[in-house]
Amino acid sequence: MTIPFIDLKRQLATIKDEVQEATARVMESGWFILGNEVEAFEKEFAAYCGVKHCIAVGSGTEALHLALAAFNISSGDEVMTAANSFIATALCISYTGGSPVFADIERGAYTISPSQIIKKITPKTKAIIPVHLYGMPAEMDQITQIASDYGLKVIEDACQAHGTKYKGVRVGSIGNVGCFSFYPGKNLGAYGDGGALVTNDDELAERLKLLRNYGQTRKYEHTFKGYNSRLDEIQAAVLRVKLKYLDKWNSRRSEIARLYSDLLHGVNMELPDEYENSSWHIYPVRTKERDRLQSFLTKNNITTLIHYPVPIHMQNAYKSSRFFEGELPVTEEYAKELLSLPLFPEMTDGEVETVTNRIRDFFNGKE
Repeated sequence: MTIPFIDLKRQLATIKDEVQEATARVMESGWFILGNEVEAFEKEFAAYCGVKHCIAVGSGTEALHLALAAFNISSGDEVMTAANSFIATALCISYTGGSPVFADIERGAYTISPSQIIKKITPKTKAIIPVHLYGMPAEMDQITQIASDYGLKVIEDACQAHGTKYKGVRVGSIGNVGCFSFYPGKNLGAYGDGGALVTNDDELAERLKLLRNYGQTRKYEHTFKGYNSRLDEIQAAVLRVKLKYLDKWNSRRSEIARLYSDLLHGVNMELPDEYENSSWHIYPVRTKERDRLQSFLTKNNITTLIHYPVPIHMQNAYKSSRFFEGELPVTEEYAKELLSLPLFPEMTDGEVETVTNRIRDFFNGKE
């Protein structure tokens, strides 16, 4: 039997009746864009994140893009972020005409290094996008202090961190604005694309609401050039069902992560730290034998993934004289060595034990 990296069918089996009821409610209402379900989800997710406002949009990518647009990032502006994220983090900067600047990550962690941020700040720097990668929080105290010192905006990329806390506070609520993705495989995933921004800034929230809907204040009256980025009613209804279970699912993810760490203790590879407040979107392990290990696990019907094999600054889309191999040594080293193990709330302890047994077999020479 194959152990999948994620199994959304198992999740659906636990909430199928509620999902069917929610989607039927939307179909019967005859209202599919910016209706009651979106409004209700925005209130519920804002309360969950501990903020005043949630603005639901078409995707996590759009959430990041609209945040940058709301802060008027444009040509000549620089935005600091990490290169070990999904490329969408940098693409959103490019969409505005701004330029991404990549700072290295902390060794022993996966998030952007505050000390490296400081080294790359210039008079053109306008914002920082820390990525709470794999559900693990970035060092927000230091990052927000740097932003305050240099007059920068902080846009949290929390697209992999639904429910993650930093010193007891939900990520996404710490900077000027937080951005979430509801891609189906996320801890809180829709059945299609979706995203949201969260903030305590009243004026920013109003601007974001206009930006997502053509800059429209009233029907056919447009204050400025906006976009079409709206979470649809069906996805909002699904997310309302799933949000009720998010903490339970995250708790199970934490149990699986702890079990992995216990069963892999002593194996010759680096395990992630015990992040008490992580939402454990990913459980990454690090080894110089990464590719051989992945091949071995595949042969043993265990699905793994690599997040991410090519850092953004080395992607063809961003190859230029500004970026070069060797610029971000820790990021580049980790890209060659990190492997993501299967992890989803419905995964059984027996499946975790099978994965860890096969990993031990590999390192004991039983290929």
